[in-house]
Amino acid sequence: MKTRSIVSAGIAGIILIVAVGIAASSSDVTPENKLRIAYFPNIGHAIPIVGMEKGFFKKSIGDEIKIETRIFDSGPQAIESLFANSIDLAYVGPGPAINGFLNSENHNVKILAGAASGGASFIVHPLSEIKSASDFAGKKIAAPQIGNTQDVSLRNYLSENGLKTAEKGGSVIVYNISNPDIYTLFVKGDIDGAWVAEPWATILETELDGKRLFHEEELWPNNEFASVLLIGNVDYVKKNRKLVSELLVSHYETADWINENPIETRIIFNNFLKDHLGQSLSNEVVDIALSNLVITADPLLDSVYSFAEKADTLGYLGRNGYDLSGIFYHFDSNSILEEST
Repeated sequence: MKTRSIVSAGIAGIILIVAVGIAASSSDVTPENKLRIAYFPNIGHAIPIVGMEKGFFKKSIGDEIKIETRIFDSGPQAIESLFANSIDLAYVGPGPAINGFLNSENHNVKILAGAASGGASFIVHPLSEIKSASDFAGKKIAAPQIGNTQDVSLRNYLSENGLKTAEKGGSVIVYNISNPDIYTLFVKGDIDGAWVAEPWATILETELDGKRLFHEEELWPNNEFASVLLIGNVDYVKKNRKLVSELLVSHYETADWINENPIETRIIFNNFLKDHLGQSLSNEVVDIALSNLVITADPLLDSVYSFAEKADTLGYLGRNGYDLSGIFYHFDSNSILEEST
């Protein structure tokens, strides 16, 4: 597994089924004694998966708080739930995190920590002739939901290489569809390539003979970029500072544990898939996918700002410009959340 030093004061340290709204809850739990967390059934979300499955999160916050989990398939779904006040914290990519901050009332959605770096790749169909950026012209390329993290990266890559999508008068056809649908089109040979996150990239590579043209981190300074972030409803955070601080301690410690225990992480992840989605992945797929990620609580601030610039260039952040001032909360040495500038 790729590793990264995780620094925090006081701490040393998918599937072909879409599941929505899985919850561990009881009807008599009130908003005052529960924490509602959303994440995806993807290996990049290893921190919440391991944190929940190993009981790390529960141990950190105690028995008086009931943790409810929601499993989503896309960041926009999680953001909508934050807006609707049906969840309190969520693990999402930088695209949804930025849009959540900019579009929430009073910037009520903010970034609390990082969760993963890297873990996205461009996979070429075995019958396609794509060998470099110059070969994208006239090809059919897939990425998840429009405005999602991989979609922004794909469209920015095309623009930087002088290419336009079909809707912009160019020749590159982009399909914005779910990861399972990308898999299906890849099987049929109806697309030339796909820009996807792990473990989907490895699934297309190992199961369908796809060729990994490049890892996305190769396009970023220092080969790192925030691919999964922990965000929160600010109203909830302010009302539950101690609880959220305790959860963040566990979040950081879980990141360390994952980096020290890759084999057990794989077992936990596959058991999670089997229990919640009805099927698991091969050990090879999970091991490769995990090795293509850096599990880190560092939010990699510069990459978030850079990602916002890319999204804005594509017109995804509105017509009146944007301001990310205050998008980050930080975790200080006294385990208290404070708003940063």
